[in-house]
Amino acid sequence: MPQHEPMSPIEKFLRASTFAIAGVSRNQAKYGNMIFRKLLDSGRVSYPLNPAADTIEGRTAYPDLKSLPEIPEAISVVTTPAVTERIISDAIELGVKHIWMQPGAENPAASQRAREAGINVIDDGSCILVALALE
Repeated sequence: MPQHEPMSPIEKFLRASTFAIAGVSRNQAKYGNMIFRKLLDSGRVSYPLNPAADTIEGRTAYPDLKSLPEIPEAISVVTTPAVTERIISDAIELGVKHIWMQPGAENPAASQRAREAGINVIDDGSCILVALALE
């Protein structure tokens, strides 16, 4: 039988059943909003995280991971590195399986803690919008 290549960290992330996007703006020109819309358009269950918004793109926005109606399997992080650190702490505590720090959101200390907790971490400058466009 042929050997199957192991799934890449990105493939594992994209196969998750539920997603949260930290740092979603109401502004459609902003990166987090684009990611949120692309995940929704692909049929994925996705939750926007933004403590300053009640709704984004007609969906309820949540202030943080602990406020979500379910624990997402995967989180895309589009925040400053300082905010990323708080999000990763919550993600570790809740048992999130996949974290993708988008370019500019990377926090090396948070990445290390997440990896030590057994989480699939993508923090190499890869862009989720590129990966979604290739599906």
